[in-house]
Amino acid sequence: MRITKFGHACVRIEHEGEVVVLDPGVFTDAEAVDGASAILITHEHPDHYFPDHLRASDAPVFTIEAVAARLREDAPDLAERLTVVAPGEVFDAGLPVRAVGELHAVIHEDYPRIHNSGYLLSVGEATVYHPGDALTVPDGAVDLLLAPASAPWLKLSEAVDFVRAVGAPRSLAIHDRVYSEVGLGMVEQHMGNLLGDSQEFLRLADGADL
Repeated sequence: MRITKFGHACVRIEHEGEVVVLDPGVFTDAEAVDGASAILITHEHPDHYFPDHLRASDAPVFTIEAVAARLREDAPDLAERLTVVAPGEVFDAGLPVRAVGELHAVIHEDYPRIHNSGYLLSVGEATVYHPGDALTVPDGAVDLLLAPASAPWLKLSEAVDFVRAVGAPRSLAIHDRVYSEVGLGMVEQHMGNLLGDSQEFLRLADGADL
């Protein structure tokens, strides 16, 4: 298994010839989708969904109905590549995947909540969880959590409690363009202080592999 951290919320997972790319948004370089065998989109916000990146690949796109509806409007040329998945559904994107959750985290009570699906991927003997923009804890063990580190909807205490609740032995920071390097360093320091020896929290530069 090879996992590459790309811009913001985008992660590329390679395993036994399959290349699954999650959330290549506007803060992600188009190279993230090179050779992709499948692309997964958690929700419609542009930092997770950018039609031009989808056009840069011929891979099938798996996503929820809210994103599919937006895609049919924004980029009807991509509609034939869409597969819509529902909360709790198990599907094959080259790797086995289960959709987790249904709603985006609350940014402010005055904003209507949009739909969001996290994805729990089986990668060989390991499970990898990308929650999108939500703090939904999946059923079952997670080996690697792709953990949001900064967001308008996220407090540090919530980020720590989410990592603790998921219980993965290793977490990789994603969703990291909102804070400065100083702010992200503070997140890393607090995670190290509060998680204990049984859980590791990692930050990687864009383009680096785990």
